[in-house]
Amino acid sequence: MEEIKVIAFKLGNEEYGLNIDYVQSIERLSHITRVPNVPHYVKGVTNLRGNVIPIIDLQSKLELGEAQYTENSRVIIVKYENIELGLIVEKTSNVFNVSSDAIEAAASSGFQTDFFEGIAKYEGRLIILLKIGELVKTEASESEVED
Repeated sequence: MEEIKVIAFKLGNEEYGLNIDYVQSIERLSHITRVPNVPHYVKGVTNLRGNVIPIIDLQSKLELGEAQYTENSRVIIVKYENIELGLIVEKTSNVFNVSSDAIEAAASSGFQTDFFEGIAKYEGRLIILLKIGELVKTEASESEVED
């Protein structure tokens, strides 16, 4: 039975998760430089240890409304292939292992979207797992179109 390590975080009233293999770091929300002519969910770029990283509001990206930033808000820095991206989340909760048989595929859950991998059942909680590859690919392809 295969297990994956997942970081859980909140967006609105729901819990979401990402495979931790793609997570570089979790940072406090700091100065973001706005960039013109980008989609509404792209908040801008930030300088993190010498690297300029695009920052997106994950709640806006997933069309779950506009996020309210608080002291608990965090930026999850992810890297997929050669693309680094910061995802603003309401707050992070914990890291846990989930076995593959505790994940229900998104298609069998009655909804289909490119961004959702499935739903993990963990200690009585349902955590929506996101496909980091799809989130990053849409950012890469949209920025290529705008060039």
